[in-house]
Amino acid sequence: MSFPFHLPLLLDGATATNLAAAGMPGGVCVEKWILENPEKLTKLQSDFIEAGAQAVYAPTFGANRACLSSYGLEAEVADINQKLVALSQSVAKPAGVLVGGNVCPTGLFVPPFGESDFDDIYDIYREQIRALDDAGVDFIAIETQTSLADMRAAVLAARTTNLPVFVTVTVDESGHTLTGGSLLPAVITLQAMGADAIGLNCSFGPEHMLEHVEQVAPHISVPIIAKPSAGVPMWNSPEHSGILSPDEFAARMRGLMEAGARIVGGCCGSTVEHLKALAQVAKEFGPPEIPEEPDCYAAANEREAFFLGDDIVFSEPIACTSSLGEDLIDLDDEQVTAALVEVNSLDDALLLSENSTMTRLPIAVYCDSLPVLDAALRYFQGRLIVDSACPIETDLIEPLAAKYGAIVY
Repeated sequence: MSFPFHLPLLLDGATATNLAAAGMPGGVCVEKWILENPEKLTKLQSDFIEAGAQAVYAPTFGANRACLSSYGLEAEVADINQKLVALSQSVAKPAGVLVGGNVCPTGLFVPPFGESDFDDIYDIYREQIRALDDAGVDFIAIETQTSLADMRAAVLAARTTNLPVFVTVTVDESGHTLTGGSLLPAVITLQAMGADAIGLNCSFGPEHMLEHVEQVAPHISVPIIAKPSAGVPMWNSPEHSGILSPDEFAARMRGLMEAGARIVGGCCGSTVEHLKALAQVAKEFGPPEIPEEPDCYAAANEREAFFLGDDIVFSEPIACTSSLGEDLIDLDDEQVTAALVEVNSLDDALLLSENSTMTRLPIAVYCDSLPVLDAALRYFQGRLIVDSACPIETDLIEPLAAKYGAIVY
């Protein structure tokens, strides 16, 4: 399916840092404060639109049950999302500007990084995304993501709607997320799951984003998003000395667009003036040159993408036992190109997920039950290979593999 919006697409700038400059105190529930001070948000988004924004994010970033529970507002997810979207629509729709439903990380982690259940994380996203869909957003923006489990759960939830899905990852200066992931494995996994655009946001300034965009450009089959920070505002400094000037920001964004980014905007510290300067740069570019056949025939775990040849040589089947991690490590010296793991139960599927990064090989699964295969694909944080020799009918395997972005071989 072709991308549904005109490219390049200019997103808005920062919401929270600009609201802080407009008087929002620290430590408050941002979403609740906006509802109590709606004119601050509508003024900011009107200014972004006047500066050239073709899409604004509704200020629903932290409006999921997990985040709102910190303020005792977990029962108000639907109502808060509906009201916040309506605020953005009130200024965007008369101008013909798109409104994205903004979705943040849950702050919950699956094993081995935490004790949360993947299905619980999915349910949190599903509740908010249903509310955003009901409110009439034009797309879902899954933003500032720090673990592949969160990204996958959010994409699965978003794919239950007919809305386009944007995903942006946040990494540190070494290129890693909180759970040790990086952009390329996320791209390989999420585009196979049906994400419509993928990239980076926040993290750091445009110049540090460039190497990551250049790395994924040959392997991505969807538009690239770049929404970097303009810097860290220092509001107690009259010069806001942590911020790139609008001209500096726009000049460095040109490099990102030359590398292939076509959905662009600003994150922390970016003001209306930054967006105005970026709008002039964006006019220099046409639609992206996405490779006709991008090099994306690859499996992945959270930390690594494994590009596959025409012939994949499976290992002997490995049982899911308490020594699975060690068995996967031992495979690294064998003359095989994929680790074949036999998954026979839900517990096996969870064990495989927890040990997914213990090998430097792509992982394939063999299952003799469709529900077990579903569990293996659902809980694996990455892109699996499914052994076509599984005694499950092909017409049952293929739609399941497509849902989770898996490769059938």
